[in-house]
Amino acid sequence: MSSRGLLVRCLACAAFLVVGAIALVGGLSLRPAGLLAVGLAAVVTGALAAGIAREASDDDLRATLEATWQTAAWTIGVLLVLAGVAAIAGALVTTLVGAGAGVAGLAVWLARTRPAAKPTRVVPPSSATPAAPARQAPPATPPARPAAVVTGNVAGTPASGGPLAALRIEALAQEWVSTSAALGLTLDPRSRAAIVRRREAVLDELERRDPAGFARWLAAGPLSATDPARYLRAGAAGTDAV
Repeated sequence: MSSRGLLVRCLACAAFLVVGAIALVGGLSLRPAGLLAVGLAAVVTGALAAGIAREASDDDLRATLEATWQTAAWTIGVLLVLAGVAAIAGALVTTLVGAGAGVAGLAVWLARTRPAAKPTRVVPPSSATPAAPARQAPPATPPARPAAVVTGNVAGTPASGGPLAALRIEALAQEWVSTSAALGLTLDPRSRAAIVRRREAVLDELERRDPAGFARWLAAGPLSATDPARYLRAGAAGTDAV
């Protein structure tokens, strides 16, 4: 490990200890009513984060739980640190610290949500020979734009009953697994909406094929982490014979 990396880690540990000490002072300085208010604020922000994460992650239980406890923990930590700063330095310094933390948090959020700039494609110069200056070389064909997600025909096939009705249980299960992995990538809104519609159609088709197996799959745990083919019977409802 380089000396610079070691210095950064030491500074980070020192800053963590200082912030923890201030939060401890804030917790000791608060009355029971203040601690109750901090807990209620953590519950409210955790519930809001859970709702947002549930909509964004297609009902992924693990992502929802992570967003809930992380948001609640950050809320408690920030409120205790502000209470500690108020107990040590007064209301004016607390206001300045809170404003600075808000500006820094907004800057970090904007930096993380800003879309990456597309690289500029450099077109090579024309290879026309000087002997025929009047004749121009045909324009170079631009390279095909890569698809946002490589999941077979998931993003390009409409979510209709026709194509899905012709698939076997194993193929439908593979559709579900591949689209679960695709939703974890960075997608444009149009591609994400197409994948969500496809997943809804796959769920409807799986439930139509084998309602009992579909119910066992739902009871097994998070849908995005399990393979439905293990719970559904091949050839159920006579549709896999196509």
